[in-house]
Amino acid sequence: MTDKNYLSIGEVLGLLLEEFPDVTISKIRFLESQGLIEPERTSSGYRKFSRSEVERLRFILREQRENYLPLKVIRTKLEGDTSDGMIRPYDDTSPHIERSQSTSGGHPAARQNLAKAPSAPSRNAKKADDTSSISRTELLQELDADDVVLKSLVINGLVKPRIVGDIEMYSPLDKEIVSIAAQFIAKGIDVRHLKTWKHSAEREFDLFEQRIMPFLRQRNPAARQEAMEMLEELTDLADQLRSAFVTVAARAYNEGRAQ
Repeated sequence: MTDKNYLSIGEVLGLLLEEFPDVTISKIRFLESQGLIEPERTSSGYRKFSRSEVERLRFILREQRENYLPLKVIRTKLEGDTSDGMIRPYDDTSPHIERSQSTSGGHPAARQNLAKAPSAPSRNAKKADDTSSISRTELLQELDADDVVLKSLVINGLVKPRIVGDIEMYSPLDKEIVSIAAQFIAKGIDVRHLKTWKHSAEREFDLFEQRIMPFLRQRNPAARQEAMEMLEELTDLADQLRSAFVTVAARAYNEGRAQ
């Protein structure tokens, strides 16, 4: 599957809004955090969704809305239900995504994986050749990082590696987070305090999402492009404003040092 056949998270949202008006980027990210969907990543760390992953996402959202199923039950259906004929087949080479029919059975992505292996890890196996990610060992070697620090970051949810077989794989963004976090920890900042940055960033994004959603709901390429450009601008402005606030807070110490 070539890169042009992958979809960004904004494009996926635009496709889903008509059928699921309440879906948001935060919702998609949450489902990913729960391991129900696993979009791949570009070399710069951005999510990219295959056609099958989008259909898997449709199935999850439909099961929640129509059957009120908890995520644990949906996960079981995705990984263990091999009933046939419940969802219209999809084609990764198609220039558009087929609209799936209403379903109460298994998802084709689950059936396709079960044909290769009997358990869930088969979903991860397809990404074993993802050259943009590196293993835990490679990450530690490249950053000259402490394994104890990395374990602490994973336990506290600051990074979340993909599991490929029995190997932890880290994206370029994971690597960047580990590098920065390790420097904070070396200067005496505890991991639990670093979590406040993560929570703050997520709250910022929720605010930005509210601003771009009206454009994404228009479901046309120009509006989606405007939304993505606005998101980039808001992100840059947030970085600048945060830096300015920290500078203001530190001004008294800087001025005292200058005297």
